[in-house]
Amino acid sequence: MAELITVARPYAEAVFRIAKDAGTLDQWSDVLGKLSLIAQDPLADDVAANPKYSAAQVQQLLTELLGGNVSDEVKNFIAAVLENRRFTVLPQISSLFETYKAAEEGEVEADIMSAFPLDDAQVAELKTALATHLQRKVAAKVSVNPDLIGGVKVTVGDMVIDASVAGKLSALATSLKS
Repeated sequence: MAELITVARPYAEAVFRIAKDAGTLDQWSDVLGKLSLIAQDPLADDVAANPKYSAAQVQQLLTELLGGNVSDEVKNFIAAVLENRRFTVLPQISSLFETYKAAEEGEVEADIMSAFPLDDAQVAELKTALATHLQRKVAAKVSVNPDLIGGVKVTVGDMVIDASVAGKLSALATSLKS
């Protein structure tokens, strides 16, 4: 996985610079999201890897799948990705681009893991508390993990806030062993 990120980084950085300079971050985000979904389809991967199809033919197919009306920059990006045989790296390019975009917009993504499903009000309350603590906008990705027993575990970048029962029990066990 680290290798794919390493390969994806120059593409994501280049696209981000182009999008930032042109003020088209949202449009590129949409395009890269769609290309990422396409690249994750095994059939699309087979077509892109098949020597029977030229890079130009695959580019035309991808352009049509994107709706047909794409900018020259998008066409050039697709051509570069295909010519360098980086089709399978599109999901990582998209992910890195979203990370750069969020940082540019002063936003961080928080992974909120809860022992039980959270309603919208609870998620909003957590996002508000995190935004106040981090002094940034927070986008939340919520998941449920019954192994937490109760409470929540929040991950933002390399910061982890473990307010789960399982986390407290683990900390208690560690302190008893000391």
